[in-house]
Amino acid sequence: MLVEGPVEVVLDDGSTAVSDRFTVALCVCRRSRSFPWCDTSHRRREKRQTA
Repeated sequence: MLVEGPVEVVLDDGSTAVSDRFTVALCVCRRSRSFPWCDTSHRRREKRQTA
């Protein structure tokens, strides 16, 4: 989910994540290693084939 920044997100545990970027990608699938920010972990990784 793309959100126009700056953004302040209050997490379930009460902590706050802040970003001052112009556009922020928020993770909605919870697979991100940098949650609540999206790091595209939701994308399937395909193995590269060598020729």
